[in-house]
Amino acid sequence: MSGPPLPLIENYLRETSFWQVANIGWGCKLDPKLISAFVEKWKLETHTFHLPCRECIITLENVQLQLGLPVDGSVLTGSAQFSD
Repeated sequence: MSGPPLPLIENYLRETSFWQVANIGWGCKLDPKLISAFVEKWKLETHTFHLPCRECIITLENVQLQLGLPVDGSVLTGSAQFSD
């Protein structure tokens, strides 16, 4: 991990409710063997994990719920453009 986000962009991350997302994993030790095991189970064609017990799909709703991201704003696609 490279450390927390730079103070220069902290306000932007907080305004867009992405501050907590930018800090995920900071200060945590990642287990390369565990990550490799999950990568081996990922099926690119179907965007799912194929585990011994059954297939597991991670949806955008799952990500939103786990990270506590707000979904009540405008959709952002392509380049971000900020306006006042």
